[in-house]
Amino acid sequence: MRKRNRIVQLLLFAVFVMMAAGCSKEGAKDPNFSAEISEAPKDSDLPAAVSETESSNYAEAEHIAELCRELYEKAAKTNTSGSLEVMESVVERLGGQGYAAVDSKNQVDMTNAKQVLEFCEAAEKQEPAELTILVAEDCGLRKFDIKTEDGSVNIVREYCQYDENGSLKNIDTASYPADRWQLTKEGYLIFEGKYFSAVNYVLTLSDTPEHTVLRILPLDEACREWNRKYILPVGYGRNNIFLSDWSEEDFEALELYDVFDVFYPELYQKPVPYAADENLNAGAVYQVPEHEFETVISAHFKIDRETIRAKTAYVPKDRVYEYRPRGFYEVDYSDIPYPEVVSGTKNPDGTITLFVNGVYPDGKTSRLFSHKTVIRPLKEGESKGGGEEAFEYVSNQVIVSSEPDKAEGISARGEHSFWWHAERLSWEQWMEIYGGKE
Repeated sequence: MRKRNRIVQLLLFAVFVMMAAGCSKEGAKDPNFSAEISEAPKDSDLPAAVSETESSNYAEAEHIAELCRELYEKAAKTNTSGSLEVMESVVERLGGQGYAAVDSKNQVDMTNAKQVLEFCEAAEKQEPAELTILVAEDCGLRKFDIKTEDGSVNIVREYCQYDENGSLKNIDTASYPADRWQLTKEGYLIFEGKYFSAVNYVLTLSDTPEHTVLRILPLDEACREWNRKYILPVGYGRNNIFLSDWSEEDFEALELYDVFDVFYPELYQKPVPYAADENLNAGAVYQVPEHEFETVISAHFKIDRETIRAKTAYVPKDRVYEYRPRGFYEVDYSDIPYPEVVSGTKNPDGTITLFVNGVYPDGKTSRLFSHKTVIRPLKEGESKGGGEEAFEYVSNQVIVSSEPDKAEGISARGEHSFWWHAERLSWEQWMEIYGGKE
């Protein structure tokens, strides 16, 4: 039953992904909304009533293209497109020209955020106002031209990408009224609406929905640094380090095989060599030398050998651990939240307590859930694993929302539904699916 249900889930997810691809910037081919802006049209080609406005739009696009062209060209040559350093440079460059700008992954503080806050205030007061927001992407940007009047908010969004000649081209444009316009208490602006697309209407018989989630308020740089060092590299996919309650006194809920998967590449500077079988109907089982396995597990956890062996399949006579890689029936969905450290406290014992929100843009929420994670930085010479800075994870606690009935993923009883995460199969479940075949 579990096997059949998992297949159905994955097939439904695949269908969803294929349908959603038609709405992505790569798949946007609707002739009603696509246009190249690398070369401005002649005024004679435009109706007199709109010639001045259209020419202004093209001129602005060329201005933006020129501002960032060298940065994107350099990133392409050095294979650093989408890196934090490049996004910081692009956002800073755009901000220096007066634009409200941020990166698409919300890892860089927005420039000129005051413009957005003033616009939100005008919309609330039902006063007329205009706003432009630029969102830096890996190879281009999104441009939002937003207007408000009498309390309604209307949005024109453009996807623009640099081509091989360094020209910024409009890949897709959409215009829609905002059905939702919200500045959340976590400091995010969330807006959404629907626009007509002939291609997507054929598939869904409805207008195309679109939503955007952007961090407006800045984060303390210490929080961003803690996030980059301790939380983001682990994240919420293919492990439950931040999705379960555990501590150094009780590791029961922590999945150690996932810990092995997460930190093996850091320690040995290569992917985990114990791969799943290419035959989906076969289950792979490996024997990992005890020193190798225990070294990885204890790299960032203060956990004794006895606990490791009690929670895993250890073979004493061979001094190895049996290791079964995640297979087809243990695959996490790719559409998951990302962590964001929002505050931290340095404790007298040298540990650091971090409060982290799970931000889920595709779920249209700036806080799907939260967790409190304690970190212990280690002194020089105390490192047991890889990485630039030695540290240990001390504990994790998932925090129940103060408004559980309104928080997606958290039930009114405070139970957490991390629906994207698949737990590893127990030995009994593994045997039921694979029948002992290796």
